[in-house]
Amino acid sequence: MRTNHHHVDEESSIQYPGWGVLAAAFTGVMVSFAPIVPYTFSLFLDPLHAAFGWKREAMGGAFALAAITVALVSPLIGLLLDRFPPRGIILPGILVFAVGLATLSRLTPHIVQFYATFFVIGLVANATAQFAYTRTVLTWFTSHRGFALALLLTGSGVGSILIPPLTEWMIQHHGWRSAFLLLGGIAILGFPLTAILVRNRPEAAIVRAEHRADTGLTVAAALRTTAFWILAFITILSAFSENGLVTNLASILTQHGVLAASAALALSVRGGASIIGRLGVGFAIDRVSPERIQSLVLALAAAGTLILAFAGSAWAALLGAAVLGVGLGSEADVGPYLLARYFGRRHFSALYGLTWTAYAIGGATGPLWIGHLYDRAGAYLPRFIVYLALVAFGAVMLSFFLQSDQKSITTEREMTANAGVPLEG
Repeated sequence: MRTNHHHVDEESSIQYPGWGVLAAAFTGVMVSFAPIVPYTFSLFLDPLHAAFGWKREAMGGAFALAAITVALVSPLIGLLLDRFPPRGIILPGILVFAVGLATLSRLTPHIVQFYATFFVIGLVANATAQFAYTRTVLTWFTSHRGFALALLLTGSGVGSILIPPLTEWMIQHHGWRSAFLLLGGIAILGFPLTAILVRNRPEAAIVRAEHRADTGLTVAAALRTTAFWILAFITILSAFSENGLVTNLASILTQHGVLAASAALALSVRGGASIIGRLGVGFAIDRVSPERIQSLVLALAAAGTLILAFAGSAWAALLGAAVLGVGLGSEADVGPYLLARYFGRRHFSALYGLTWTAYAIGGATGPLWIGHLYDRAGAYLPRFIVYLALVAFGAVMLSFFLQSDQKSITTEREMTANAGVPLEG
């Protein structure tokens, strides 16, 4: 018991090395794929349409291609993160991502170049984002794990506040080509601190802190549980709704009478609200049932989507974006926390990769579907966004089934532990 108390005190100290790792990871996430691509994509729709005449469904297809690529490669990236030091995967990913964004400044009327670049970005997307940093942060924190994960993912919220208005300003004053160059420069900012500080905690230290190496289910055993599939389908539905809305949000709001500057501000408010939600959830998740927290934040995301369906003024747009941000930002925290709680760290990144595959499936089809509806109707009709809200409420319904399957997972993990199957740090 004294060892564990020592561990708690150690994590509470500002000198604990885990906080330095977390700060570097926070910076990397702040300038990663997560805040840059989804939250600036809609800002380029009108300029690219004006420059090349591309339809929105065609441009949404590039985003969908990136999302599908993320879906296919995330489990592989997860396997690599479970086996090798994180910097060996993250640093090359940052370089390719930054160069890919910068090369978008050289787009020509041939849309195949747009597609090819988004394919490459999709290959390395999760090597730059919270997905790549989460397992490392998990190795450093036990008593403050929920709060540490919340701080990590808050990096994406901070990026969502700062990057969209910077991008919009650059588009307005220097053109969309300069804006893509700016995004490439922003993306490289995560490289130095990651190179210096990001590393897994030594396994021996984890064993001392937790009395033993953690235990966990194999990938095959996890896939046999109902809870994993519930989590996966919740992820698909929420990603479908989120990405279908956010990647078109600026255009949706401007078409409904909101000024372009206010639409860009709404994207930033969504990011700022996600910070508030994430910090609140991070504080509560170590103390309150995470399943109940998940149901609450998913309901908030659905409510925010419903408000945005009828947002015809700046105040309504900002209110809807704020409610949406609190919900969707926090939901991203609860998912990995539940994965680690249910299935352990042994194959955490591989399982997290599979949930990202689910996320990418939803994230790819949502924007494509909304783009298709727009091209058929010639406008973003309010009922289209209501459809997205109904999908989001479907995720809420699924979340209520998680607690019923928790006992079976706990039993299986205890059987694994009794069999003496260790878990990597």
